[in-house]
Amino acid sequence: MKRLKRLIPIIIKFRIAIIAVLAVLMALSGHQTLNKLSVDNSLSIWFLEDDPSYKAYIDFQENFGSDEIFIAMLPVANAIGEAEVNKLHELHQSVEALPYVKTTFSLAKAKYPLYANGNIRFDDLYNSRRSEKGLKSLFSKLENITSQLVTKDYKNQLFYIQMQPTPTIEEDRQDIAVEIKSVIDQTYSDYFLTGPPVLNEAYSKGIYKESLIFGILTVLVITVLLLFLLPSKRYLLIALISVAVPVSLLFGLITSLGFALNMISMLIPTILMVYSVSDAVHIINIYHKEGLANGSMSKVDLLAIAIRKSLTPCFYTTLTTLVGYFALYLSPLPAFKNMGVFTCIGLVFSFLLVYLITIIGFSFMNLNFKEAKPILSFKTYSQTNFITWLNGFTSQYKNTLIISFTAVLLFGIYSIFQVKIDTNSRDLLAEGKAKQDLRAVEVELGGSNRLQLNIATNDGSVIISKEAISKLEVFQNNLESNPLISNPVSVVTIKSFLEKRTPVLFQSNVSETKLKSTLEDVDASENSFFKLFSEDLSTAGFTLTLMEMRTSELEQVLDEIKKAFESTFDTNDYNLKINGFAVVFSQLNNFILETQFKSFFAAFFVAFLCLWIFIKNLRTTILVLVPNILPLAILAIFMSLLDIPLDVTTAMITPIMLGIAMDDTIHLVHKYRRSKYITGSPNDRMNNAMHYTGSALISTTIALVGGFLIIASSATPSVKDFGLLCAVTVAIALITDIFYLPALLKKFDK
Repeated sequence: MKRLKRLIPIIIKFRIAIIAVLAVLMALSGHQTLNKLSVDNSLSIWFLEDDPSYKAYIDFQENFGSDEIFIAMLPVANAIGEAEVNKLHELHQSVEALPYVKTTFSLAKAKYPLYANGNIRFDDLYNSRRSEKGLKSLFSKLENITSQLVTKDYKNQLFYIQMQPTPTIEEDRQDIAVEIKSVIDQTYSDYFLTGPPVLNEAYSKGIYKESLIFGILTVLVITVLLLFLLPSKRYLLIALISVAVPVSLLFGLITSLGFALNMISMLIPTILMVYSVSDAVHIINIYHKEGLANGSMSKVDLLAIAIRKSLTPCFYTTLTTLVGYFALYLSPLPAFKNMGVFTCIGLVFSFLLVYLITIIGFSFMNLNFKEAKPILSFKTYSQTNFITWLNGFTSQYKNTLIISFTAVLLFGIYSIFQVKIDTNSRDLLAEGKAKQDLRAVEVELGGSNRLQLNIATNDGSVIISKEAISKLEVFQNNLESNPLISNPVSVVTIKSFLEKRTPVLFQSNVSETKLKSTLEDVDASENSFFKLFSEDLSTAGFTLTLMEMRTSELEQVLDEIKKAFESTFDTNDYNLKINGFAVVFSQLNNFILETQFKSFFAAFFVAFLCLWIFIKNLRTTILVLVPNILPLAILAIFMSLLDIPLDVTTAMITPIMLGIAMDDTIHLVHKYRRSKYITGSPNDRMNNAMHYTGSALISTTIALVGGFLIIASSATPSVKDFGLLCAVTVAIALITDIFYLPALLKKFDK
């Protein structure tokens, strides 16, 4: 107390200088944010560079071609009309002049194999001299390829733009998407454009737009809530500044260090603003209560006692919340690591600055505490009457409350094991043109994602033998029968076509040497968009098309591909490698599960230690901890009943909610434990604690729920679910704190 009385006058003495320093720092932070704030939703934020899956994916791109492919569907009068194909030729020339483009593919560039004089040569698939009937007949014999070039009704052409490998285009991704669109616009006015680069750009634009909207809405909602929650309008400016300064400084730091927003870190401003206002409301309420109780006390003494009474609970609430976020650092996903670290830095900023700003703010105020009233209030609602009723209810029905809440807790623990772990890639994208184009293209094409299968001989021998070709045919038939796989293209596709046009080439009496010399030519440079063989011919490639789908469906597809391979090939002689972003994306389930286990148990363990140190009694600590697990158990019930899975955004919900749920508990228990110096039973002490802190608990919960409901207004389904679940969990945390916790302590804390 003496130290506080020495420190507070020093802060007040230099308050103008402190205000000037904060103003300069905010100005610099604002400048940095406006000039350097960017969005990065690239693959590298989801996987560590030394992750084996990520490295294998990049190696595949370098050796077999990138699956970073733009797909343009171009509506035309006649997909095989000469004028329409000539426009494709023009588009090829324009796009291939761009430095980051590896190759392009369309009907204007496609080739088909011809066998003559013992060799295979490639001719243009489209020939203006051929009749329309002849073209359609030719197309029907190469259906797996031609179905990717024109739609069945010949009203759309498909145009593919294959980028260089991911690392070479990562920094310029957004500029590339804009330039590609501008090039296509020069030739076509109406088209559908999709593919991984387009979706990635749409994610980034959506993130940037929503982060701005969330920030503005949060400020508006917090302002309206504060008009109801603060005991006087004079406190409003102090509370708002306490919110604005930490967020501003944090974003200045983030942008100065070269970090960008992503789908996870876009939530930081809203979360941090809501947290800051919660602390500010607690400090202001305590200051005002002490002002009412000690009207004759000097301002320095009043500030000292308000800070002393709020410092311990606010410190521990900051600590438990910080633990919840820092636990995300244990996740294998870089996006979660960054989210955890920067939110923790923001929490430290908020904790320190909220005291500094409130001290300075209070020093300028001369307030008549007894006459102060909220700007807005509900005339029919009285918090004091509600808390009085609540105290009586938890005393009279404590046994019923304990049994009921404990039963819900047990059912919630069971429900945890019923929650699915699944990320729907479509739910990461808000409604808009990108999503509409994706649907339109996938309806016609059967997918927009590319998957490459490589089957190789273990001894490095050439895979073009009669036995191997026969097995490859069986394997492709299995792929074509899978409803989640579209248009597999391999040497089998070319063999089947040649067989129909030149049956004699594949008769049983044809020598294996002849077969090898013939088929080894099918992977000519003219056919480079579909990689059919490795350079040494020891590996055969299959190019598949997949829809945007759930990670659980991707896992199913990959598992079925592996089973088809194992049932067809002897694994002692052949091996299978599955490559493409889909493989990496399918592993998100494992990463999410790992995040849940590591982050939650780390947060739980440290939070338990914090509570034990804070309470200094093991029995009471356990009694206090149980109600904080209940909101997470009810969260599991909601997710299970509503079929909401743990996905890439909701994966971080449990450690965060554990930290936030403890905030109100700590404030209530702090006053309850301090009240032990006052004679009375646990029942009396809890009633006293509820009267002292109850209004602040309700106020901060309303602020938190309001903040998370703003996130729930997101147009991105996955982010919307996260915000809604957080809002529900925070509300339930308040209910358990004012019903379940008092009942437990009144019953068992002897």
